[in-house]
Amino acid sequence: MAYSPANDAASSDIIIIGFGAAGSSAAIEACTCGANVLVLERASAGGGSTAYSGGFVYLGGGTRVQKICGFEDSPEEMFKFLMASTPEPDEEKIRMYCDDSVAHFEWLESQGVTFDDSFYPHKHFEHPTNDGLAWSGNENAWPYSDKAKPAPRGHKVFVPDGEGKLGEGGFHLAHTLAERARTLGAHIECDARVIELIQDSTGRVNGVCYKKFGENKIAMAKHGVILAAGGFGENKEMAKKYSPELSDNRVHIVGAPYADGSSINLGLQVGGTTGYIGALITAPFYPPASLMKGILVNKHGRRFINEDSYHGRSCTASFRQPDGLAYLICDNAVFERPEFGGQPLIDAWETVADMEQALSISEGALQKTIANYNDNAEKGDDPDFHKTKEYLQPLDNPPYAALDCSVGKATYTGFTLGGLKVSKDSEVMDTDGSVVQGLYAAGACASTIAQDSIGYASGTCLGESTYFGRRAGRHAANF
Repeated sequence: MAYSPANDAASSDIIIIGFGAAGSSAAIEACTCGANVLVLERASAGGGSTAYSGGFVYLGGGTRVQKICGFEDSPEEMFKFLMASTPEPDEEKIRMYCDDSVAHFEWLESQGVTFDDSFYPHKHFEHPTNDGLAWSGNENAWPYSDKAKPAPRGHKVFVPDGEGKLGEGGFHLAHTLAERARTLGAHIECDARVIELIQDSTGRVNGVCYKKFGENKIAMAKHGVILAAGGFGENKEMAKKYSPELSDNRVHIVGAPYADGSSINLGLQVGGTTGYIGALITAPFYPPASLMKGILVNKHGRRFINEDSYHGRSCTASFRQPDGLAYLICDNAVFERPEFGGQPLIDAWETVADMEQALSISEGALQKTIANYNDNAEKGDDPDFHKTKEYLQPLDNPPYAALDCSVGKATYTGFTLGGLKVSKDSEVMDTDGSVVQGLYAAGACASTIAQDSIGYASGTCLGESTYFGRRAGRHAANF
């Protein structure tokens, strides 16, 4: 709605709502372009969901770390992989992201973010070292390995004086970018919850109304407002509407407590619309990597995925099985306890027939599945799901164990992907495909690249947040 601000309303060139990876990157770029920037952060400190993450940034095309570690990559191969692994890919955005990936890597380093020139070779959901490069997606797994030349693109932020422990990288990335934005002159106001966007008589967004310690305040923006306040995982109503699996009480939401969809709703209130929205849901059953030599079966005793897939893909497939029931079957040669500890051991049996009966699987079904799998594994083949030979091994060394990957038994976690529909420069779009003048969105409240668990690669969210946050800051500053 049109709004006449008070005469003493604060004025900036650009107002950014949220101070995680997207907001801080937007602030850095806007300040670099000479804009006066105000950042409004709802929490008492910045960081957002970025600070809860592992600090992986999905980058490729031939970064310094890739080259030093001996991996060949190109923007074209990166593009082919992301196109193949995205349900409804935005070709223009993916092309830009891949073509600019090396330059974006260098930009991050120029802001003080560092990556160690070393490679972590093992399968892990978040490796516990400071190694700067790792496989973080489905690049090596079928069917993606047939569509693009595999290359590791998970770049993990180096933490000085750290050990690469879980969560260190994300906090360090958020802190580094935030300090850089402050150094460049961005004004940061915390404990500020934006409750309404202000529009002029033409409908252009040119300010915000926000609340701080019970007091209503107004701030005006000459060039535009950038929404960057995260996803909607903490909003059960939005989760039920946009990503129903996340509204399941058996899924633990990962991220900042204020990720309640406020940015998305603010955009919708002034005419914006949503793009593709999904979620990542996972319950990593590896490491150890030996567990990928086991097989995942459903309540009918049938396999449904190649077990060497990225954990988001295999675990989401498990989540979606009939009645949410799924079991990881191992023999004595491959069994180890999952490092994450999210899949309880049901029991162990001397024969497959005994295991089948105990799991209430129809007589003969699991026996047939394992017999067929073993016959093919002996030949080094997996015609049904094309698991790579590295993890292909007959299960013929009793006793046999079953780890419970079922919904409500395994520890499933998740977070939202996607939000407002945006242009390549992060401008919010309306239902007619036109730009909502003066309004931008980046990070977890915008739909850019990451869309679902099946094709997700760790680091895509931080990659797109920082990259498209920069585009939003630059475009708004130059308006």
